[in-house]
Amino acid sequence: MTSLEKNARTYRLPETTTPENLACSWSCTVNFGDKVLLAGYYYSGRNQNSYFGAVYEYTTADHTCEGEIRLAAVSTEMFVDNGHALAWGMAQ
Repeated sequence: MTSLEKNARTYRLPETTTPENLACSWSCTVNFGDKVLLAGYYYSGRNQNSYFGAVYEYTTADHTCEGEIRLAAVSTEMFVDNGHALAWGMAQ
């Protein structure tokens, strides 16, 4: 199992979805060019860093809210807030 698959399972992230479905399930999603970024909260209990970042990429030319997106990356590190998690996603 890859770290992408492991983190997707841990955070309960769908591998394929639409931007609309993602936004309805998570409170912090951002359209960023040809990607959709997600900052999610996951309480780890170990420290104050409880946010992770995820990057989805469109699989077709349909970049509307109903276009298919696929999980491309999930951060292996945790962040202090959703802004830092989104900044990680922008750098991917």
